[in-house]
Amino acid sequence: MRVRLFDISDVIRSKNSGPYELTFDIIFKDQETFEKVSASGFFTPERFAALYNISVDDVICIINFTPAKAIKITIKRPICSGDLGEPDVYGAQQHAPLLNLELDI
Repeated sequence: MRVRLFDISDVIRSKNSGPYELTFDIIFKDQETFEKVSASGFFTPERFAALYNISVDDVICIINFTPAKAIKITIKRPICSGDLGEPDVYGAQQHAPLLNLELDI
């Protein structure tokens, strides 16, 4: 079944993980959906790098965190938080490309 990530998640957010990193949290509505998405291997460094137009080497980690029904993805920030040209100092607006992402579960 093809679904939008937005429709199967309670929370999709991004935030600073220090001045040089961004973390994305995807918290699923239920344990079953979390387990299906985790088992599918949908979130890979290659897919995330393509989605954010970054190098695969800039994807630091992808963690399936079962107690929270969450997938956490951390990447290197393209521009240090607070540097000239940085449009989102807190990293709180970087999750938008994830909202309409579709996957099969």
